[in-house]
Amino acid sequence: MQQIINFVIRNKNFLLFLLLFAVSVALTIQSHSYHRSQFISSANRVTGGTYGVFSSVSQYFGLKTENQRLQDENQMLRQQLYNQQNAQLSNDSQLLIDSVYRVVAAEVYKNSYSGNYNFITINRGIRDSIKQDLGVITDKGIVGIVDQSSAKYARVISILNKNSKINAQLKNSNHFGTLEWDGASPNTVQLVDISKFATVAVNDTIVTGGKSAIFPKGIGIGRVTEVTDDIGGDTYILDVELFNDMTDIGFVYVIENRDKKERLELENLSNE
Repeated sequence: MQQIINFVIRNKNFLLFLLLFAVSVALTIQSHSYHRSQFISSANRVTGGTYGVFSSVSQYFGLKTENQRLQDENQMLRQQLYNQQNAQLSNDSQLLIDSVYRVVAAEVYKNSYSGNYNFITINRGIRDSIKQDLGVITDKGIVGIVDQSSAKYARVISILNKNSKINAQLKNSNHFGTLEWDGASPNTVQLVDISKFATVAVNDTIVTGGKSAIFPKGIGIGRVTEVTDDIGGDTYILDVELFNDMTDIGFVYVIENRDKKERLELENLSNE
């Protein structure tokens, strides 16, 4: 307390000046409308800027919650979309109620793309009903197929894996083949066994074929960049530039076809 008193005594002239200056400014603002309006305007700018900073900080820390909300919303919309498409293909509106496809949003924890046999780890597992042979996509296109799952995590065979084999077709026709990867570029895969009866051109779109019961039909994969004859000469090999940047995958959607077991059992029975 004594130090405060000593400070006031030492600086009494300066403090008196500040007090008189503040009073004079206040009297000027009160007595002149122009000065008052300018002061209020300046105060509003300062206050608005301060609130803007706090708002930006608050929004930044709320991004994770907002991203989760958007991901959940996209999950629901995609599930509705795939079920609606399936209902239209089969002319059976009951499929909309049965919900053949279930979609689960997930975050990528690990993504390899520089080797010959690449895998992706996601933060969904058995407790989320994630199991082997479920399709994995992003909003741009396919990513891979679930290979293994633990309680809280799952491993996905990336389409950038030499063991990956995915049914795919030309979007503008029903000619289909097998999507593979030659290990050369993380941006390009190959669609093999395309019949030479198919009309193919550079920039044609490649989508999932729906033959394997893993992916719904029509999900984007990429565009054709080169068409070559295979060794036998009876089919084409297509280089396909992926819609996805496989080196930058953050969030994905896992797709389950609830009719898959029934379909495969029937197909295996017919094969017997």
